Amino acid sequence: MSRARIRLATAAAAAALAIGTLPAATAATAAPTTSASFRHHPWEAEPIRQIPLQGAVNVRDIGGYSTYTGGRVRQGLVYRADALSKLTAADITTVSGLGLTKAVDFRIPMELQYDGADKLPPGLSPTSRPVSDLGLYGTLVGAISSGDPVKQEQMLGGGRAEAYMRDIYRTFVTSPENRAQFAATLREIADGGQGPLLYHCTSGKDRTGWMTYVLLRALAVPESAAARDYLASNTFRATYDAQLRAGLKQSGRMQNPDLLIPLQEVRQDYLDSATSQLEADYGSFYGYLTDGLGLDLRTLARLHDKMVR
Repeated sequence: MSRARIRLATAAAAAALAIGTLPAATAATAAPTTSASFRHHPWEAEPIRQIPLQGAVNVRDIGGYSTYTGGRVRQGLVYRADALSKLTAADITTVSGLGLTKAVDFRIPMELQYDGADKLPPGLSPTSRPVSDLGLYGTLVGAISSGDPVKQEQMLGGGRAEAYMRDIYRTFVTSPENRAQFAATLREIADGGQGPLLYHCTSGKDRTGWMTYVLLRALAVPESAAARDYLASNTFRATYDAQLRAGLKQSGRMQNPDLLIPLQEVRQDYLDSATSQLEADYGSFYGYLTDGLGLDLRTLARLHDKMVR
């Protein structure tokens, strides 16, 4: 990239980020992600591009969103996903067609132990980049395996599951280790020599959801559209998660599997916990990118130049 182009891209990125941190884009005043808001913000009606697979339900191309700068996020460069450990042979063929050169796995070792390693096209190995879930996976396994409805209620009922999720989202911002994993992924995406990249966790909704929210907002996608992408996991995961709850009840392992719903869903409340923490610690989204994630303007400009057309 020429110096003149870098300066232009830097100015565009800085201006876009400044726009993105105006009060209208904060969690407290964000436009609701409902059909009513589509009439006011046409970018919210843009389709979300799911990659249909048999062994994973939340795989998507993050491209296609309009930005404050008048551009559009390029497709075919970055994908978000749930775990890829159950992909079929046909799925692997489909994934192979995406031309991926990197697959980043945010799961912790315990998740890998229970769910298995990614199944990827030949020549592509996963890059392990664990982001803490504050022990949620272990808590969940323990609660279900106990088969004790009283213990399950004590662990997950009475708003405890929701509080657990809010705490996890705050650590996306407060944990230096977690910030380092997200920052490393953003730097790779910004690298002009990096080909198409996919990142994922287990359900593709929390760690992956936050990563995508941050990336889209760094590209000057309106906050309301970034939040809509985040909340869309509920649509893509609904059938699978309902089947899981039904199976747990039928097997007798949980009398009240609805205790899991707060853990299975994404909610605006969870996202707000992270963005509120971000504002408390860094003052603004831009401060989070530069001070929290350590991304300089040159990197942000490269990210914008690569990802936005």
